[in-house]
Amino acid sequence: MFVFVCAGCGAELTTPLSRVALPAHAHQKYGNGLQLPVLMEAGTFAVDPEPWGPPWRRWEEIHPDEAVARGVHAPVFALSDGAPESIVIAPGDARGTRLVPERAGGYCCGLDGTDGPNMACEACGLPVASRIDDCSLWQAVWLAPDAVRRRLVDGADSEPRSWAELLEEGKDTPPFAPITTWRSRPRPNQFWSWNPQWEAAVGRALAHLLAASQGQPVTVPDGLSNEVFQRALDALLPAGPPPRRAVLAGPGRPADDADADIVLVPTHPQTGETWTPPGPAPTAYPVPLPFGVWLRLAFPEPHLPVPASGGMPDGVLRDDPPAPRPRYVFRPDPGAFQHALVRLSAVRSPWLREISEDFTRHVRAGIF
Repeated sequence: MFVFVCAGCGAELTTPLSRVALPAHAHQKYGNGLQLPVLMEAGTFAVDPEPWGPPWRRWEEIHPDEAVARGVHAPVFALSDGAPESIVIAPGDARGTRLVPERAGGYCCGLDGTDGPNMACEACGLPVASRIDDCSLWQAVWLAPDAVRRRLVDGADSEPRSWAELLEEGKDTPPFAPITTWRSRPRPNQFWSWNPQWEAAVGRALAHLLAASQGQPVTVPDGLSNEVFQRALDALLPAGPPPRRAVLAGPGRPADDADADIVLVPTHPQTGETWTPPGPAPTAYPVPLPFGVWLRLAFPEPHLPVPASGGMPDGVLRDDPPAPRPRYVFRPDPGAFQHALVRLSAVRSPWLREISEDFTRHVRAGIF
């Protein structure tokens, strides 16, 4: 485990933390006037390899060679000139810091970090982090990489869990979630929605599916996979040519789809590594999904068709009612989709470049 200390005076700024993969929804902006929960689990941290936060430069100010060197292959509104490798933690894991009132930039409901680091080391006053808690943003503290140092505590960090251990733990991400608004009482201030984590994960995966499609139609498995992917794939890809087939693959899944063109596979929640099958190198294009999302797609949660009475026999699940379904179709997160798409070199191909350049129209059409 690690603690982060102030680069100026060495004071401890966090509790002991273990590293995990950066969530796909880390920079998601969801809706308007909504209260999103804490981004990171207590006791964990993640590192964003890319620059994020102010100062920002518009695309017109960036030379194409510089953009390519940063892994961006198509126009975006702006790129950050901040330092790379910012560290994100849960707000409750911060220690020895204070807010900087003159850097309290935000909209109407909280802080968004637009004025730069808004938390300072309590011991020496060095700006060390940005507290994010504005509406429609995931609550987090982002430690400035040039203002903190990482220090190992309690010996070596624990070994990542194996895929078998993750399967046994069975920690999936539900596709539906209650969302809280800032609406005042007595009117209800909560509604059931597609889980924002799913919208971000599918948005990122959709970019990879388009790149893997080679401009042909793509089919995904029936069920929830079809519900979250197929509508957007049909809208963005041409009809007519023989479709490329995407299947779910990963630990615990049968290896009976050797002829698949594309595989939807999990990423490890601790290391961020993408699952690869044992044996020879696969030929199918791997599309990454966060483990919790992939687990629900690969092993759907069954529900009893009718309520059970009396004692619960062996093999019968408890009859907890399923979460209420949203009344609208699933839409991938536009920000996560665009962020992933412009970072794939395949976006240079004419047909995929056209999707990127016509992105606003696709948003207005309700695909996202």
